[in-house]
Amino acid sequence: MPMVEVSPAVEQARAQIAAIGRLLYERRLTDAAGGNISVRVGDLVCLTPRYSGSKRRWQLCPDDVLVVDLEGNRLAGEGDLSRESKVHLRLYREFPDGTAVIHAHPQHVLVFCVARQPIPPVLEATLKFGTIPVIPFAPAHSADLAEFVAQGLRGQEARIRKQAAAVLAPWHGIFCIGKDLDATYDAVERIDTNARLILMSRALITPEQLAREQAALLEAVAKSH
Repeated sequence: MPMVEVSPAVEQARAQIAAIGRLLYERRLTDAAGGNISVRVGDLVCLTPRYSGSKRRWQLCPDDVLVVDLEGNRLAGEGDLSRESKVHLRLYREFPDGTAVIHAHPQHVLVFCVARQPIPPVLEATLKFGTIPVIPFAPAHSADLAEFVAQGLRGQEARIRKQAAAVLAPWHGIFCIGKDLDATYDAVERIDTNARLILMSRALITPEQLAREQAALLEAVAKSH
Protein backbone atom coordinates (compact mmCIF):
# COMPACT_ATOMS: atom_id res chain seq x y z
CA MET A 1 0.00 0.00 0.00
CA PRO A 2 1.30 3.48 -0.75
CA MET A 3 2.43 5.59 2.21
CA VAL A 4 0.85 8.69 0.65
CA GLU A 5 -2.09 9.16 -1.65
CA VAL A 6 -0.71 9.79 -5.14
CA SER A 7 -2.32 12.29 -7.50
CA PRO A 8 -3.43 11.57 -11.08
CA ALA A 9 -0.39 13.56 -12.31
CA VAL A 10 1.94 11.30 -10.34
CA GLU A 11 0.20 8.16 -11.62
CA GLN A 12 0.53 9.45 -15.17
CA ALA A 13 4.24 10.09 -14.65
CA ARG A 14 4.76 6.56 -13.26
CA ALA A 15 3.02 5.06 -16.29
CA GLN A 16 5.07 7.16 -18.70
CA ILE A 17 8.32 6.17 -16.97
CA ALA A 18 7.45 2.47 -17.26
CA ALA A 19 6.70 2.88 -20.98
CA ILE A 20 9.89 4.87 -21.67
CA GLY A 21 11.98 2.30 -19.78
CA ARG A 22 10.74 -0.47 -22.05
CA LEU A 23 11.36 1.69 -25.11
CA LEU A 24 14.93 2.53 -24.06
CA TYR A 25 15.70 -1.16 -23.58
CA GLU A 26 14.06 -2.28 -26.83
CA ARG A 27 15.93 0.35 -28.84
CA ARG A 28 19.25 -0.46 -27.14
CA LEU A 29 19.43 2.96 -25.59
CA THR A 30 20.08 1.31 -22.24
CA ASP A 31 20.87 -2.20 -21.06
CA ALA A 32 20.46 -4.65 -18.22
CA ALA A 33 23.52 -3.20 -16.47
CA GLY A 34 21.59 -0.20 -15.24
CA GLY A 35 20.31 3.25 -15.99
CA ASN A 36 17.45 5.08 -14.32
CA ILE A 37 14.57 7.38 -15.22
CA SER A 38 12.76 9.99 -13.17
CA VAL A 39 10.09 12.67 -13.49
CA ARG A 40 9.49 15.53 -11.07
CA VAL A 41 5.88 16.39 -10.29
CA GLY A 42 5.86 19.44 -8.04
CA ASP A 43 7.80 18.53 -4.90
CA LEU A 44 7.65 14.79 -5.64
CA VAL A 45 9.90 12.66 -7.84
CA CYS A 46 8.84 9.45 -9.58
CA LEU A 47 11.95 7.27 -9.93
CA THR A 48 12.70 3.81 -11.28
CA PRO A 49 13.74 1.37 -8.54
CA ARG A 50 17.06 -0.38 -8.15
CA TYR A 51 17.59 -3.44 -10.39
CA SER A 52 15.17 -2.22 -13.07
CA GLY A 53 17.61 -3.53 -15.68
CA SER A 54 19.40 -6.49 -14.14
CA LYS A 55 16.38 -8.17 -12.53
CA ARG A 56 13.40 -6.81 -14.47
CA ARG A 57 14.90 -6.16 -17.93
CA TRP A 58 13.00 -2.85 -17.90
CA GLN A 59 9.60 -4.56 -17.89
CA LEU A 60 8.20 -2.25 -15.23
CA CYS A 61 4.58 -1.64 -14.26
CA PRO A 62 3.56 1.87 -13.15
CA ASP A 63 3.25 0.70 -9.53
CA ASP A 64 6.89 -0.45 -9.62
CA VAL A 65 8.01 3.18 -10.00
CA LEU A 66 8.86 4.74 -6.65
CA VAL A 67 7.61 8.11 -5.43
CA VAL A 68 10.04 10.08 -3.25
CA ASP A 69 10.42 13.62 -1.98
CA LEU A 70 13.28 15.88 -3.03
CA GLU A 71 15.38 14.53 -0.16
CA GLY A 72 14.95 10.95 -1.34
CA ASN A 73 12.48 9.75 1.30
CA ARG A 74 10.31 6.99 -0.18
CA LEU A 75 6.61 7.83 -0.06
CA ALA A 76 5.06 5.21 -2.35
CA GLY A 77 6.10 2.05 -4.14
CA GLU A 78 8.13 -0.98 -3.09
CA GLY A 79 11.83 -1.59 -3.50
CA ASP A 80 15.08 0.29 -3.01
CA LEU A 81 16.00 3.61 -4.56
CA SER A 82 18.23 3.50 -7.58
CA ARG A 83 21.82 4.10 -6.54
CA GLU A 84 21.98 7.01 -9.00
CA SER A 85 19.10 8.78 -7.24
CA LYS A 86 21.68 11.21 -5.82
CA VAL A 87 22.26 12.58 -9.33
CA HIS A 88 18.56 12.90 -10.15
CA LEU A 89 17.68 14.70 -6.92
CA ARG A 90 20.69 17.01 -7.20
CA LEU A 91 19.70 18.01 -10.72
CA TYR A 92 16.11 18.78 -9.73
CA ARG A 93 17.31 20.99 -6.90
CA GLU A 94 19.74 22.87 -9.15
CA PHE A 95 17.80 23.08 -12.44
CA PRO A 96 14.15 23.90 -11.68
CA ASP A 97 13.19 23.99 -15.38
CA GLY A 98 14.11 20.33 -15.71
CA THR A 99 11.29 17.92 -14.92
CA ALA A 100 12.75 14.65 -16.27
CA VAL A 101 16.13 12.91 -16.03
CA ILE A 102 17.37 9.88 -17.94
CA HIS A 103 20.62 8.10 -17.14
CA ALA A 104 21.23 5.46 -19.79
CA HIS A 105 23.81 3.28 -21.50
CA PRO A 106 23.17 3.83 -25.24
CA GLN A 107 25.34 1.44 -27.23
CA HIS A 108 26.95 4.07 -29.49
CA VAL A 109 27.26 6.78 -26.85
CA LEU A 110 29.13 4.30 -24.63
CA VAL A 111 31.96 4.17 -27.19
CA PHE A 112 32.57 7.86 -26.56
CA CYS A 113 32.32 7.33 -22.81
CA VAL A 114 35.01 4.65 -23.02
CA ALA A 115 37.23 6.88 -25.17
CA ARG A 116 36.43 9.91 -22.99
CA GLN A 117 35.64 11.92 -26.09
CA PRO A 118 32.87 14.53 -26.44
CA ILE A 119 30.17 14.07 -29.07
CA PRO A 120 29.98 17.01 -31.51
CA PRO A 121 26.75 17.57 -33.45
CA VAL A 122 27.04 16.33 -37.04
CA LEU A 123 23.33 16.42 -37.86
CA GLU A 124 20.99 19.36 -38.13
CA ALA A 125 18.73 17.50 -35.68
CA THR A 126 21.40 17.56 -32.94
CA LEU A 127 22.72 21.11 -33.32
CA LYS A 128 20.37 22.24 -30.55
CA PHE A 129 22.29 20.16 -28.01
CA GLY A 130 25.73 21.48 -28.91
CA THR A 131 28.75 19.31 -28.22
CA ILE A 132 28.00 16.81 -25.45
CA PRO A 133 30.85 17.30 -22.96
CA VAL A 134 32.72 14.71 -20.93
CA ILE A 135 32.73 15.33 -17.18
CA PRO A 136 35.56 14.27 -14.82
CA PHE A 137 35.50 10.70 -13.59
CA ALA A 138 33.78 9.89 -10.31
CA PRO A 139 32.79 6.45 -9.03
CA ALA A 140 29.25 5.33 -9.80
CA HIS A 141 26.68 6.15 -7.13
CA SER A 142 28.96 8.74 -5.45
CA ALA A 143 28.19 12.29 -4.34
CA ASP A 144 31.12 13.40 -6.52
CA LEU A 145 29.35 12.02 -9.58
CA ALA A 146 26.25 14.10 -8.78
CA GLU A 147 28.45 17.17 -8.39
CA PHE A 148 30.32 16.62 -11.66
CA VAL A 149 27.09 16.02 -13.61
CA ALA A 150 25.64 19.25 -12.22
CA GLN A 151 28.84 21.14 -13.05
CA GLY A 152 28.77 19.84 -16.62
CA LEU A 153 25.19 21.05 -17.11
CA ARG A 154 25.73 24.53 -15.73
CA GLY A 155 25.48 27.10 -18.50
CA GLN A 156 23.06 24.87 -20.42
CA GLU A 157 19.94 26.12 -18.63
CA ALA A 158 18.48 27.53 -21.87
CA ARG A 159 18.75 24.10 -23.51
CA ILE A 160 17.04 22.47 -20.54
CA ARG A 161 14.28 25.04 -20.66
CA LYS A 162 13.78 24.59 -24.42
CA GLN A 163 14.34 20.83 -24.70
CA ALA A 164 17.22 19.05 -22.96
CA ALA A 165 20.93 19.00 -22.18
CA ALA A 166 23.31 16.11 -21.57
CA VAL A 167 26.77 15.14 -20.34
CA LEU A 168 28.90 12.01 -20.68
CA ALA A 169 30.28 10.24 -17.61
CA PRO A 170 33.57 8.45 -18.42
CA TRP A 171 33.27 4.64 -18.55
CA HIS A 172 29.67 4.97 -17.41
CA GLY A 173 26.99 6.50 -19.66
CA ILE A 174 24.92 9.57 -20.47
CA PHE A 175 22.97 11.82 -18.11
CA CYS A 176 20.26 13.93 -19.71
CA ILE A 177 17.81 16.41 -18.15
CA GLY A 178 14.98 18.03 -20.07
CA LYS A 179 11.80 20.06 -19.83
CA ASP A 180 9.73 16.85 -19.78
CA LEU A 181 10.20 13.12 -20.30
CA ASP A 182 9.30 13.15 -24.00
CA ALA A 183 11.93 15.82 -24.70
CA THR A 184 14.53 14.02 -22.60
CA TYR A 185 13.95 10.66 -24.31
CA ASP A 186 14.06 12.37 -27.72
CA ALA A 187 17.42 13.93 -26.85
CA VAL A 188 18.94 10.62 -25.74
CA GLU A 189 17.88 8.90 -28.97
CA ARG A 190 19.07 11.75 -31.20
CA ILE A 191 22.44 11.91 -29.44
CA ASP A 192 22.95 8.15 -29.82
CA THR A 193 22.07 8.36 -33.53
CA ASN A 194 24.55 11.21 -33.86
CA ALA A 195 27.21 9.10 -32.11
CA ARG A 196 26.51 6.13 -34.39
CA LEU A 197 26.90 8.26 -37.51
CA ILE A 198 30.22 9.68 -36.31
CA LEU A 199 31.52 6.15 -35.79
CA MET A 200 30.21 4.87 -39.15
CA SER A 201 31.48 7.93 -41.04
CA ARG A 202 35.04 7.01 -40.10
CA ALA A 203 34.81 4.20 -42.65
CA LEU A 204 34.17 6.76 -45.40
CA ILE A 205 36.01 9.94 -44.48
CA THR A 206 38.85 11.03 -42.23
CA PRO A 207 38.28 12.91 -38.96
CA GLU A 208 39.57 16.02 -40.72
CA GLN A 209 37.00 15.64 -43.49
CA LEU A 210 34.26 15.09 -40.91
CA ALA A 211 35.31 18.29 -39.15
CA ARG A 212 35.05 20.15 -42.47
CA GLU A 213 31.57 18.69 -43.03
CA GLN A 214 30.53 19.80 -39.56
CA ALA A 215 31.81 23.31 -40.28
CA ALA A 216 29.88 23.34 -43.56
CA LEU A 217 26.72 22.28 -41.72
CA LEU A 218 27.08 25.09 -39.22
CA GLU A 219 27.70 27.61 -42.01
CA ALA A 220 24.69 26.41 -44.04
CA VAL A 221 22.38 26.56 -41.02
CA ALA A 222 23.63 30.03 -40.08
CA LYS A 223 23.00 31.29 -43.63
CA SER A 224 19.49 29.83 -43.67
CA HIS A 225 18.62 31.80 -40.54
